[in-house]
Amino acid sequence: MPETNQANAAENTQPVFTIEKLYIRDLSVEVPNAPTIFLDRETPQINVQLRTDTKGIDAGVYEVVLTVTVTAKIGEEKTVFLVEAAQAGIFQIRNVPESDIEPIMMIGCANILFPYAREAISDAVTRAGFQPVLLAPVNFEALYQARQQEQQGAGQDTPVQ
Repeated sequence: MPETNQANAAENTQPVFTIEKLYIRDLSVEVPNAPTIFLDRETPQINVQLRTDTKGIDAGVYEVVLTVTVTAKIGEEKTVFLVEAAQAGIFQIRNVPESDIEPIMMIGCANILFPYAREAISDAVTRAGFQPVLLAPVNFEALYQARQQEQQGAGQDTPVQ
C-alpha cells in the first residue's frame, strides 16, 4: 500500500493545465455610417487593440478573457466599422509556482484564445458586409515582457538631470 500512496502523492503534485471551457463572452459589431459607407471606395485604415484580463474563479481555476477590438476608419473622422470580440476561457492551473501563473495566463492562455477571437472578428466583419479582416499572429510573450518592463520602469525613480 505505501507504494500506491507514493504514486498518488506524485500524481497530486504534478503540474496541471487543462482547458475547461472556451466561449465568446461578448461580441459587438457597429457600422455607424451605414448604408452610405458601403458606397465609399477608399481603403480604410485598420487599428487593432488587444487586452487580456484574468480572474480567479475557484482554487486553481481561472477565467482568461482576450478582448480584440478592430476599428476601420477612413481619414480621422469617418468610422467604417468597429468590431470587438471578448473570447474567454476557463482554465485549470494547479501545482504550479505562484510566480508562473500570471505568465501562463497572459501568454499560454492568450495564445490558445487568439485563434478563436481571430475567427470571431473575421466572421463578424464579413457578416457586417465587409471584406474579412485577417489578424496577423501575435507574440504574446513579447507583449507580456514589454508590459513587465514598462511596469518595472514605472516603479523606479527617474534620475534628475
